[in-house]
Amino acid sequence: MSLQEDFKNAAERSKTDIKDRPSNEDLLKLYALFKQGEEGDVKGERPGGFDFKAIAKYNAWEELKGKPSEEAMKEYIDLVNKLADA
Repeated sequence: MSLQEDFKNAAERSKTDIKDRPSNEDLLKLYALFKQGEEGDVKGERPGGFDFKAIAKYNAWEELKGKPSEEAMKEYIDLVNKLADA
């Protein structure tokens, strides 16, 4: 199975196999790794105002700037596996 297939599989598993709600930190990490794996470096303007959730998600993704997509995909797969087994 290719890395892309494993990545897509992990994305599906994240919706069904993770029994307990992950911590906010883990949720942000899942989001950022997924976006970095799918789209690469963060794009667009940082959200402003009082949309704290959008700001946190943007910041988490921005922290991964420069990380290769393949590396982000592998880390995402590992995190999904860890959370699913917990």
